[in-house]
Amino acid sequence: MAAAAPATAFGQAVIGPPGSGKTTYCLGMSEFLRALGRRVAVVNLDPANEGLPYECAVDVSELVGLGDVMDALRLGPNGGLLYCMEYLEANLDWLRAKLDPLRGHYFLFDCPGQVELCTHHGALRSIFSQMAQWDLRLTAVHLVDSHYCTDPGKFISVLCTSLATMLHVELPHVNLLSKMDLIEHYGKLAFNLDYYTEVLDLSYLLDHLASDPFFRHYRQLNEKLVQLIEDYSLVSFIPLNIQDKDSVQRVLQAVDKANGYCFGVQEQRSLEAMMSAAVGADFHFSSTLGLQEKYLAPSEQSVEQEAMQL
Repeated sequence: MAAAAPATAFGQAVIGPPGSGKTTYCLGMSEFLRALGRRVAVVNLDPANEGLPYECAVDVSELVGLGDVMDALRLGPNGGLLYCMEYLEANLDWLRAKLDPLRGHYFLFDCPGQVELCTHHGALRSIFSQMAQWDLRLTAVHLVDSHYCTDPGKFISVLCTSLATMLHVELPHVNLLSKMDLIEHYGKLAFNLDYYTEVLDLSYLLDHLASDPFFRHYRQLNEKLVQLIEDYSLVSFIPLNIQDKDSVQRVLQAVDKANGYCFGVQEQRSLEAMMSAAVGADFHFSSTLGLQEKYLAPSEQSVEQEAMQL
């Protein structure tokens, strides 16, 4: 007699703004997980996704289509996506019927890129909450473009969005700086990479913003935003290049700790590995330094010279 599928399932809810690389992440992560021997099921929850590059186990377009909603209700793409998520929330029995036969798989949920779904709209959060009641342990994997680090104003916006998402979604959370290979495609970083990944003293970022005549008029507003981010002290990032196997492995380790997969019996983790994960024994500084050397051009000026210019 075949063994029963485990009652508890694990997975990732892949969220982030449009164009941040969610679908590419699902493709790359699913291939990496299969190479590790895990059974993977990719679930597309974005009705606007067309021409999916991965093998889709469940597709929300079978339940509701964005084009049909826009035509029938005369909505734009933003309103149409919100309606589709509310429709899915009202028909979760359809989703459960699709997921139940896949028990024993590791789930990757490719979510819509509508920012308000993760910052203040309740449909997606309600769907995740219901999945938790089905004993599906998810980690929210939030992707943002790494090139935003090259613009201090945009980086503060990214920090605010990431913080709002962490507070609203109510899931274990991992923030990623995606497309690391393109990080300096739109400009150079003002500080070392670990300054952005660990979200260090943001007062230096305010000083850097003050050099811009436009942002100089909004210094008090920026100070309040920075103070809010530092008061919560929740946001940090893991750099990701989905084509780099070592980078994907670091992300997976963080996700497995967040959703508890590394404490399960699926891969027969040793006691030493469990205790190492529990106390966070791995340090990211050396890996971040390696990524900086790999993807960032060396600066022609010393840190002291750049500080004097500021």
